[in-house]
Amino acid sequence: MYKAVQARMRALVCRMRAARRDAGMVTSEYAMGIVAAVAFAVVLYKVVTSGQVSAQLQDVVKQALDARM
Repeated sequence: MYKAVQARMRALVCRMRAARRDAGMVTSEYAMGIVAAVAFAVVLYKVVTSGQVSAQLQDVVKQALDARM
């Protein structure tokens, strides 16, 4: 019985160590994630501030404000 408990404990410790090794992103992954998020934000900003999209957004707001209640 002692050997069975010891084997289970050893397996549990090994699983805990393995989980701890791959628990999250490393610094380089954070940096790449931030760069990708900033690039997406820049593209989204350019699209939203473009002439066509800006005019359409203004039209939507005007229609919403002019709606009868």
